[in-house]
Order: sequence, then structure tokens, then C-alpha cells
Amino acid sequence: MPLLEVRHLQKRYGDHLAVEDVSFALHAGEVFGLLGPNGAGKSTTMMMIAGLLPSDGGEVLLDGRRFQPSKPADRRELGVVPQDLAVYPELNSWENLRFFGRLYGLRGNTLQSRCEDVLNQVGLTDAAARKSGEYSGGMKRRLNFAIALLHQPRVLILDEPTVGVDPQSRAHLLDCVRNVSAAGVGVIYASHYMEEVQSMCQRVAIIDHGKMLAYDSVENLLRGMSADVHIALGSGHLNGEVTGLATIQTSDEGRQTLVVPGDGDDRAHRLREVLEKIEAAGAKVERIETQQTNLERLFLQLTGTKLRD
Repeated sequence: MPLLEVRHLQKRYGDHLAVEDVSFALHAGEVFGLLGPNGAGKSTTMMMIAGLLPSDGGEVLLDGRRFQPSKPADRRELGVVPQDLAVYPELNSWENLRFFGRLYGLRGNTLQSRCEDVLNQVGLTDAAARKSGEYSGGMKRRLNFAIALLHQPRVLILDEPTVGVDPQSRAHLLDCVRNVSAAGVGVIYASHYMEEVQSMCQRVAIIDHGKMLAYDSVENLLRGMSADVHIALGSGHLNGEVTGLATIQTSDEGRQTLVVPGDGDDRAHRLREVLEKIEAAGAKVERIETQQTNLERLFLQLTGTKLRD
């Protein structure tokens, strides 16, 4: 049985359907990637899962029973790291943690012990007495993470936890995610850093305009892709000559790259035809390379390359 199950979540803002039909399961010890462009519905989905936003349809199940955010015992099962920092800058780490710990019902020696543990986990023990407003961006993110771990949740929801941090803090936060998942915590991980998701997550869901576009293991999703061949021209130009065989990308400097799609059994035939067209046009090939399959390529294929606000 999944630790957490999301079934047909929906959210509407007036006439706008922000989340239309999102469903997935999360298992104990799994890091699950939730991906989508800006405005795709990721944050709305996570807020509904955490009970911070009421849904207009669907349900969230925890251990097979309906999750009820009005119950303190249910709320304590989840930890949330929001994209916006949720720390009090005038308080130091100890004070921030004690405040949030009391909200979760922690008291006395238990609270003290948990504060010590999470400060050690996120590497803030030596800076714990300093006001958090004096921290670097990476340190604030680590404190944000520590607060979510304080009450030992079984499900951790991370919304862009490494945005804007230095490489050292990012590496430490990713290690923290790996450690909590290895301890059996289920993690929902939303990020625009595709390399992070590909290295961290066992399965992913890609959503756009509130709809699920893909949902499978990273391995299976990438197995279904094939590598395109990129032919960069050092001189010369082609236009209609390669229609139906390749797409043309033009750089700001006016140089062309011909992209021969990797799908289909006739790629080798099309590649030969493109090279013949290049030779006939008197153009020169600068290099030929195969673009490797990765999560970013799949993401762009599904959601497009158009800029989002």
C-alpha cells in the first residue's frame, strides 16, 4: 500500500481550472519528482496535499485512509518546505525551531533533543545562536528545511528547496533529502533543476496547465526517448532543402544547426539525405553530435520551449 495517494485532485479559481486531474502515489522511502513550468499547478497541488488549500475535487489518502488536515495527528504526518522562506529573521535558529516545535506539540527534553538533531543534520549548529536574518541564502534554506524535519514527519513536501543557494548548501540539502528518504520518509520533490530531479527521484510526474502529461519511473520515461542528431554548419545555409528531414535552429550569430529527429527506424536514411543536401548546397559541416536523452529534453518536449511568466 502506498504511504500517500493523490486521487484526481482539482482546483478552480473562478473560470480558471488550475489543477484539473492530478493523481499519483508516494511510497515510503521514495523521492518523487513533481515537475512543471511556472503556473503549471505544482505549488497548488502541493498545498492541497498538505491541507493548506482546500481542493474542489479529489482526495488525498494517507495509509489508505482519507487525510484530514483538521486533525493535528494527521498534520504531524507531513512536513512542508515552502518555496518562500518561512522563518522569523529576528529570531535565531534555536528560537525559530522552539517556536515551530511547540506548534507541533513538542516540549521539554524532547523539543531540545529534536532541535539539536536537526541543527546537526542541516549543518547549522555553530551558527544557531545568530539571528537568522543575518544568514546567507543557503543557511536560511537549510533552516527552512530543519523546521520541516523537526517533528519527524513521514511525508516531506519540498517546493524548490534549493532555489538560489550556493553549491555547498545545495549539496548538503540534497544529502539531507537522501538521508531522510533512506530512513523511510516519503518525499515529494518539486524543482526546476532537472539534473537534481534526475539524480534524486525514482519516479516523476510532469504536469502542465493542471494536467498530468507523464507519470512513470525516470528510467522508463527516458527509455522511451531516442537521441537526436545535431549537425552544426560552419558555413552555408539550408532552408527548404531539408524540409521533412530535419529542423533548423539558427543562432544569434546566424549559424545553423540541423536537428535530425531520433525517432523512427529511418533515421539513418534521413541522416544520409541531410548530409547529401548539405554537400549539394556547398555548406560545410563543423561537427556532428548526438544529443543524449535526459529529463530536461523530455520536459521541453512535453511542455514546449515557449517562455513562461
